[in-house]
Amino acid sequence: MTKYIPTIGLEIHAELATRTKMFCACANNTDEKIPNTNVCPVCMGHPGTLPVINKQAVKLVLKMGAAAGGKLADFTEFDRKNYFYPDIPKGYQISQYKYPLVQGGEIDGVALTRIHLEEDTAKSTHDTGADSLVDFNRAGLPLMELVTEPVIHDAQTASRFAKELQLLLQSLGAGEANMEKGEMRVEANISIAPEGATKFGTKVEVKNLNSFRAVERAIAYEIARHTKILDAAERAKSEGGAASVSATAEKIVQETRGWDEKTQSTFSQRAKEDSHDYRYFPDPDLPKLYISEISEFSLATLKAELPELPWQKRERYQKVYGLTPKEAEMLVGSPEVGAYFEAILAGLAANGTATSGAVDPKSVKLAANYLLSDYIGLLKAAAVEGEISVEMLAKIAPTAFSELLQMIANGKLSSRAAKDIIAIMYAEGGTPQVIADARGLIQKNDEGELKKIMAEVIAQNAKAVADYRAGKAAALQSLVGQGMKATKGGANPEILKKITLELLGA
Repeated sequence: MTKYIPTIGLEIHAELATRTKMFCACANNTDEKIPNTNVCPVCMGHPGTLPVINKQAVKLVLKMGAAAGGKLADFTEFDRKNYFYPDIPKGYQISQYKYPLVQGGEIDGVALTRIHLEEDTAKSTHDTGADSLVDFNRAGLPLMELVTEPVIHDAQTASRFAKELQLLLQSLGAGEANMEKGEMRVEANISIAPEGATKFGTKVEVKNLNSFRAVERAIAYEIARHTKILDAAERAKSEGGAASVSATAEKIVQETRGWDEKTQSTFSQRAKEDSHDYRYFPDPDLPKLYISEISEFSLATLKAELPELPWQKRERYQKVYGLTPKEAEMLVGSPEVGAYFEAILAGLAANGTATSGAVDPKSVKLAANYLLSDYIGLLKAAAVEGEISVEMLAKIAPTAFSELLQMIANGKLSSRAAKDIIAIMYAEGGTPQVIADARGLIQKNDEGELKKIMAEVIAQNAKAVADYRAGKAAALQSLVGQGMKATKGGANPEILKKITLELLGA
């Protein structure tokens, strides 16, 4: 059978975290539960009303462009995208067509076509029996649309890109991008063509994918569906000729499809529109924008306001602190866990583990280890849906975590004791020093006392001593282990090793 190459382009919509809607003063509150509360004549499309551009929304999209290395527009305008649907009160959507705010750029190695700004539609509910209901609270919210070039060739890359975009939105404060709440919605344009073909295959759009898992599975399903159709056509052609293919074979048609989570399959919704179907034209009620005339929208100003971006943070964690790619990804991939980790580092710096303003890399490595392996392990075991919230993390204050790491660095706690204290703080509260004192977990560092203990251990383990003297290095660790056992795990193993070597004359 012919080998096919998939080509995927993404269109991603994200609601922006502004105080008000895109063209009116209604509250931008996606958590409002009472339908049709945050509405006014402007966002309801009443005749005679005039929209006013939300300046902050424009700035957030320009910041996204600056972060992605795109070209910021000098001239831009808003257009009317004409189509009728109950969730569009005006009979058109204010969007951007010919002159988007941002062109080009790249995120996670995926080239971007454009980033533009538009207004969101209302929310329709169809599961209320015979009627459909429309809630206009969402109508008019500022909506960023990002379009990638058709350069993605597998479902995993598409899902990874969407995750990186979500992290970028969150790190810029541009939006929460919660997919389950509809704050970020992914549409995938998918086609396949024979390997070596110079043209793309027939494009199918899958809309409103509301989870990263759905993105990956829907794309994989469509690739398999397209492949099956083309393989069947190829077989029919070889068996009965072109007439047989025309009469019997299913065809891939340009259409919009939806994703059914229950059946894990896509379904046809409607024929796919082309841009001319929307009859775009410049909105006569909104002014043209000349970005270069607005000083706070200059590229230099926007770049100066950018925080550390997700890919920059990964690089810092790995290059400066020696964290593994997996550790760095766990910290960057969860803004909540990442913020908690940074708070721990701030506590370490305040406690004196910083050198020339930077936290000691060994302390950072320890912090990542105990946070990601021990504390997050406890939280995940207790999490109902596997998500780690800020409230869950707060069960142990970052300052307490910093104090624990400081005690380890000072030789007061063994690794075993540190793990026990984390579990106790999580279950019962308290601070590391108080817990360690109350439970006898402070590591014994008194060399005089430890010397007496190791002298007895050596006297009682003549064979291990003989093995060590015969060149068996493992025998030394055995003796140290006996010393740890004699002190009930309370001794500092490094000091025990040092004393043992001294007593053995090594």
